[in-house]
Amino acid sequence: MSLTVETLMSKMPGAFLPEKAPGLDAVIQFKFSGAEAGDWYAAIKDGKCEVAKGTHPSPKMTLSADSADYVKIFTGEIDGMQAFMQGKLKLAGDLNLAMKLVQMFKIK
Repeated sequence: MSLTVETLMSKMPGAFLPEKAPGLDAVIQFKFSGAEAGDWYAAIKDGKCEVAKGTHPSPKMTLSADSADYVKIFTGEIDGMQAFMQGKLKLAGDLNLAMKLVQMFKIK
């Protein structure tokens, strides 16, 4: 079974490592294009991560990517930094948050 953006997003709260995000209060907006185009956001606050479909009014950071590329980045098939340098992954807002994002979730 191939991973989908929907599956990944629904697994985010369970993969969240609160000890890696002490005191963090942030919303990350995800904008996906391609086969699974859509908007999602992850709200991280009080050691919890909640994910919802849609657009948040005031995200701290926005991540835009093709849905297939995002799945590959999340599973480690593509290096996130490389994807960013190649323009496959676009970030806006608090870029420090993007660096923390990788550490805040246990992948696989």
